[in-house]
Amino acid sequence: MVERNNFFDNLEKKTNVKQQDIFNLANSVSGANFKDEQTVRNLIQQVANLANKPVSKEKEDELVNTIVNNNLPLDFASLAKMFGKK
Repeated sequence: MVERNNFFDNLEKKTNVKQQDIFNLANSVSGANFKDEQTVRNLIQQVANLANKPVSKEKEDELVNTIVNNNLPLDFASLAKMFGKK
C-alpha cells in the first residue's frame, strides 16, 4: 500500500493532478463509447483541463477522428508524434 501512495504522491507532484481527479477520470473512461464523437470530445477536454494544457480545435479534431475510427497507434513513438512531442 505504501508503494501505491508513493506512486500517486509522485504523480501528483509532477503533474499537479490530484489523485481523486485521476480516479474520477478513470471512472468516466470505464465503459465509455469511444465510437461516439461527443463522448471522445468530452474526454479529451477533461484530460486537457486536468493537465492544464490547451488543445487546439485542430488537434482535438485529429484526436477525435483517430480514436473514433480506431486508428490509435499503440507504439510510443507514434503516440508521441501524434501529441507533438519530440
